[in-house]
Amino acid sequence: MTLDEFTTEARRIGEEARDILGAADPGERLDAVKGRLNAAIADRLTALQRALGKLPHDNRRDAGQAFNHLKTAVIDPALAEFQQRQAAAKGAGERVDLSLPAREAWRGARHPVTQVVDEIVGIFRELGFTVAAGPEAETPWYNFGSLNFPADHPAMELHDTLYLGQDALLRTHTSPVQTRTLQRFEPPVRVLIPGNVYRRDFFDPSHAPAFMQIEGLAVDEGISFVDLKSTLSEFARRFFGSAVTRFRPSFFPFTEPSAEMDVQCLLCGGSGCAGCKGTGWMEILGSGMVHPAVLEAAGVDSERYTGWAFGMGPGRIAMLRFGLPDIRLLYDSDVRFLEQFA
Repeated sequence: MTLDEFTTEARRIGEEARDILGAADPGERLDAVKGRLNAAIADRLTALQRALGKLPHDNRRDAGQAFNHLKTAVIDPALAEFQQRQAAAKGAGERVDLSLPAREAWRGARHPVTQVVDEIVGIFRELGFTVAAGPEAETPWYNFGSLNFPADHPAMELHDTLYLGQDALLRTHTSPVQTRTLQRFEPPVRVLIPGNVYRRDFFDPSHAPAFMQIEGLAVDEGISFVDLKSTLSEFARRFFGSAVTRFRPSFFPFTEPSAEMDVQCLLCGGSGCAGCKGTGWMEILGSGMVHPAVLEAAGVDSERYTGWAFGMGPGRIAMLRFGLPDIRLLYDSDVRFLEQFA
C-alpha cells in the first residue's frame, strides 16, 4: 500500500463513520450505535494500522498523522456530537410533573421486642433493679452445673442445646449471669438480665430457636415468696393494665418452690387460639425461690441469704401487647410490618 492509497482509505473510513453516526437515531442506545460503527470500520482500522508499519520509512510520518487525524479529528468528534444530540433529545422529552406526590422516606422504628424490653427494664428500674449482662457463649458449668442441673438432665443433650465444642455452648437462658453477678457482688443484689438465648426449638407460632429473654434476680436477707409474687403482680399490673394473671406450681432445677405466671391471652380473650395453643392462657414467665445449691455455687451463704428469680420471653409478651398471632412475624424483617410500630 502506497501513501496515497493509505490516506485515501483513511478518508473513506472517516466519511463512513460520519455517515453512520449522523444517521443514528438519538433515541437509540449508545452501545448499539457503537456496535454498528465497530462492525463497519473496526477491521478496516486494524488493517490500516498494520499497513502503517509496512510503508517506507520516509512515508510513515505522514501516514501516522493521517491515521491520528482520522481518530481524533473525525471519528471521536462525530461520536461526541451524537452523544450531545442524544442528551438533548432525552432532556426535551423529560419534564417535571409537579402533580406527583412527594416521596415519603421511612425513618425506621424500634423493633416491637426492643420496645417491650425497654418498657420492662423501665418498670423494674423503678422497683430498684439494675441491668446486668453476660456472655452468650458459656461453659457447661455456668449454664447448667452452677444452676443445680443434674448431670443427666435432658436439657444438656444435643437435641436441646447448641454446643460450640466440648467446653462451650450457646447459652440456653440468661441464668448464668445470675451466678456471675453473685460471684462479683455481695448481697443485697437486685438485677435485671436481658439478652439473647439459643435452643434447638422448632420455629412455630409460639417458639423460635433464637430469642430474647429477660431474667430478674433478688437476693437479700429475709426475702420470701411473698416478695416474689407481689413484685411480679405489680409488674403485670403496670405492663398489662387490667390483664388477668395466675400463678401455678412448676419445677425448675434452680428454684424451689417454683411457679409459672400466666396472663389471659389478649389475642382471643381466653377463648383459645393458635397463639395460646387453645388454652386461653399464655405463659409469660417462670419463677421461684433461688435454690440453696445455686447460692452456694456462687459463693453466697444460703443460711443467711435467700432470693427469688424469674425469666420471661419478651417475644411472647410482644405478641400479647401488639396482638400478633404468630411469633415468626418478629423475625421476618418485613418493613411493611415494622413500619406499623414507627
